[in-house]
Amino acid sequence: MKEPIQEYATVGFVHFMLWKDCIKGAGDFASVNTILNDPYFGAVEVSWINDAAQRRSVFESIRKSGKAASFGAQPVLLTQNLDINHLEEEERRRAAEAVTSVVPQAYELGAKGFAVLSGKAVGETDKDRAMEQLVKSLVEIGSELRTHGEIPLVLETFDRLDYGKNRLIGPNSDAALIAREVRKSIPTFGLMLDLSHLPLQGESPAQAWEAAGEYVVHAHMGNCVMGKPDHPMNGDEHPPLGIPEGENGVEELTEYLWVLLENGYLSKQRKPFLSFEVSVFGDWTPEGVIAQSKETLDTAWSRV
Repeated sequence: MKEPIQEYATVGFVHFMLWKDCIKGAGDFASVNTILNDPYFGAVEVSWINDAAQRRSVFESIRKSGKAASFGAQPVLLTQNLDINHLEEEERRRAAEAVTSVVPQAYELGAKGFAVLSGKAVGETDKDRAMEQLVKSLVEIGSELRTHGEIPLVLETFDRLDYGKNRLIGPNSDAALIAREVRKSIPTFGLMLDLSHLPLQGESPAQAWEAAGEYVVHAHMGNCVMGKPDHPMNGDEHPPLGIPEGENGVEELTEYLWVLLENGYLSKQRKPFLSFEVSVFGDWTPEGVIAQSKETLDTAWSRV
């Protein structure tokens, strides 16, 4: 493509993955401005910010930038080991309430999307029950979102590997089943595809889209390391794109972008979210990761 990717998508960055010191809702959130001040990006994805003054400051920065924001509630669940499809109802409810408790933060920050992930994978005999529990939680969370306004609820799909996140959802075919049920109550509900997770899921971009594309409303770009237990980023740790030990580089990103474009996700009319979710390790710096991410996307897009 000769036109810039920004003509077809709102390119963003997941703040709490690049600055992991903020992933528990505390830390120095001034780093959000590194993304907001970069003209390459049209969006930033943030998570919970426990301090009200810091939230106001971040909101003001987002407002002044004129850029879009999305809210990721995944850290709320992961850092507290909470499970929204837990088989025990009390545990499921506790997890769902932890997520609904941060819904006001998403509105305060002006978010245009609100993402969660499923709980832990279970054995085949308990799978149907866990799926029911997940649907129940997603409807509760989606209903809470609707009491404040119209922010779409988004479920991100993950792997089922013991060295990854090992989540119920999981395969995109199962994600589509969940989406179909949740949309009966929450019509704006959708799914998130993340290039980082596709190798861990054992799915190509085309396979993932065929399974769940009709429900996809959000997309991430990133990388993973597989089968290298001694590597510090082994599993679902989101290393920079293109590292030699990783699964995704220019070629894989090109394929992913082609599938998103060919199937109408990337669109001049809608300009949906297309965000990097990558992190630092070793001697990488956030600035270095950002520069390398932009270069990789530009190269991949030029080949679409």
